[in-house]
Amino acid sequence: MKRRNFIQKTAITGGALSLGGVSLAASSNLSMNAQKHQFNLKYAPHLGMFKNLAGDDPIDQINFMADQGFTAFEDNGMMKRDVALQTKMGETLAKRGMTMGVFVVDKGGNMANTLAAGKQEYIDIFLDGCKRAVEVAKRVNAKWMTVVPGGFERKLPIGVQDGNIIEALKRGAEILEPHGLVMVLEPLSDSPDLYLQNSDQTYMICKGVGSPSCKILFDIYHMQKTEGHLIHNMDLTWDEVAYIQIGDNPGRKEPTTGEINYKNVFKWIHEKGFDGVLGMEHGNSKEGKAGEQAVIDAYIHEDTFM
Repeated sequence: MKRRNFIQKTAITGGALSLGGVSLAASSNLSMNAQKHQFNLKYAPHLGMFKNLAGDDPIDQINFMADQGFTAFEDNGMMKRDVALQTKMGETLAKRGMTMGVFVVDKGGNMANTLAAGKQEYIDIFLDGCKRAVEVAKRVNAKWMTVVPGGFERKLPIGVQDGNIIEALKRGAEILEPHGLVMVLEPLSDSPDLYLQNSDQTYMICKGVGSPSCKILFDIYHMQKTEGHLIHNMDLTWDEVAYIQIGDNPGRKEPTTGEINYKNVFKWIHEKGFDGVLGMEHGNSKEGKAGEQAVIDAYIHEDTFM
């Protein structure tokens, strides 16, 4: 597994942080003493997470992430960015030795153009998004891209909806597979109207598609809300899991702010030999520079499972 050392450049003045009732004095001292730290997993921040510490410029933010020791990066909105910025971001990631995580395939939003309906116009929009995603992936050296199939088509039996989803995703996989790209299907907890909500359901869809270009994005925050039993359910679906995202519950903030035992979850993922990306798809529990440093310290703390 690839690991990087880092020098923590930004210090917090005052006493030790306490997140979720856990004292982070040791990790805060790492920051203050500029000692090196190695992350055991490829945690991936996103733009805006460290804007107070790094500034507004996207390239400065990526460099700041690398300086803190993060070895991956994700950007849901990458497809909507200017080509020149995409190219520059890709070059910066390569220069800093960072792995590009997911971006979202542009198909009109989570609830829009539902593939469950089987309508050709919706399928065409999805396939066009896949084609454009290939070009974006080349610019930023990405491998994974998020796909949300849309909402239920309530007028159709569930089995027919399953079949419609599988057939549409097969078409998408045909576009991505020659390029070694992988769409990762994300079950969500945001609305009861969303078709894809559970890990076992997503597993079934991936098996139905039967392509290395269609796998599971296991978002720990969403799956804690919809089904719990995180390690058990990850283990059951593990052969189809290609990407993981993070967020504590309740609140969808950094680890240590909610009920999930992330240190134990991270330890299990590491022991499974996972060498992929864990996207930090959550907000900061506190505002400003102190809140951003709290995120860094939380990951240092929860990563000490060895």
